[in-house]
Amino acid sequence: MKKSFFPHFNKFNYNIAINLTYFFYFISILLFSIYSYSLVDLNLTLFNNQIWDNFRTFIIQIGYFNKGLSTIIFFSGILIFYLLYFIAKKVKPNPIKLALIIGLVSLIAYPFLSHDFFNYMFDAKILTFYGKNPYLFRALDFPTDHWTRFMHWTHRVYPYGPTFLPITLIPSFLSGGKFILSLFFFKLTFVSFYLGAVWATNKINKNMALVIATHPLIIIEGLNTPHNDLIAMSLGLIGVYLLFNKKIWSRALFIISGLIKYSTLPILILSKKNKWLNILAFIGTLIPLYYLTFYSEIQPWYFLILFIFLPIFPNLIKKIELFLIGLICSYFPYIFLGGWNSPDKVAMKHQIIIYFFIANLLALGIYQVFYFIKKRSALNSVNN
Repeated sequence: MKKSFFPHFNKFNYNIAINLTYFFYFISILLFSIYSYSLVDLNLTLFNNQIWDNFRTFIIQIGYFNKGLSTIIFFSGILIFYLLYFIAKKVKPNPIKLALIIGLVSLIAYPFLSHDFFNYMFDAKILTFYGKNPYLFRALDFPTDHWTRFMHWTHRVYPYGPTFLPITLIPSFLSGGKFILSLFFFKLTFVSFYLGAVWATNKINKNMALVIATHPLIIIEGLNTPHNDLIAMSLGLIGVYLLFNKKIWSRALFIISGLIKYSTLPILILSKKNKWLNILAFIGTLIPLYYLTFYSEIQPWYFLILFIFLPIFPNLIKKIELFLIGLICSYFPYIFLGGWNSPDKVAMKHQIIIYFFIANLLALGIYQVFYFIKKRSALNSVNN
């Protein structure tokens, strides 16, 4: 407990603060998960049930036909997540308990910000249900499958590295080709890796574990709308924990992480003691992000892998926080204008990210100037 934050708190009051943190996270994640169904795909029928039909009819009125209200709800949720994020870092609840609450409640969320999750499910289904190779067959090759009605990118073959597919085969096999079961088991898989990341980071440092457990970008892009970058991040963090404890399995996990989307391969050279190797690994990870940003498409979830370096560079996330906020705010045109179906919307998204990136650089510059002035004044006081 930080006495500077709770100067007159006794143990009883402090426990109340912790329990309130758990409670407000439960409520906020639950409400945001319910809101996520406002953009459920109109071609997707989750349940043949009157209660579901009534709920769906009500909730899509917000996401599709009242975009102003939807935008207010979305950004209010993000604001609450950030408030709770900063509160959690002060109150310091148990990271594992908090992650369990966040992860388990997020199981019910609909992946409303991207269709990639459905592609993960179908890619694995091609092998487990149809017995075909997803590197050779596309979703379009199975036109009678009802899943293709609500999927995007059905024209492409499997685009990921060789280690992600085996991970997805387990939930796919357990689902037996049933969509609802597949959705649940895939979400459970991502939550399990998230919990593994929090557990491993907690072994290194509790404060860092709270960042992994509660950061809004991880909640949005790793749990609410899961992306395989979360799994690459989780494997990397578990690998860092093993590296710090001189376990030979750390390199194996780095390789598995790197062979998901290749962007984390540079972490293979991470070292417990060699600072320059760690800097080189960080730069190596930034290179594919730079390429994707300027020559392909800026996607917020790409930057989840930067959290791997939190145990190596403890102030990293704090220094790029404004930029990370900008990544989440870049969904404004998607929520307010609807979809990414025009170049103007994509351009607006890029502008938002660039503005926040510039603001982040300016904030860092101003901080360094004030830090230099303060340090100089302190030295002058000592000399005088």
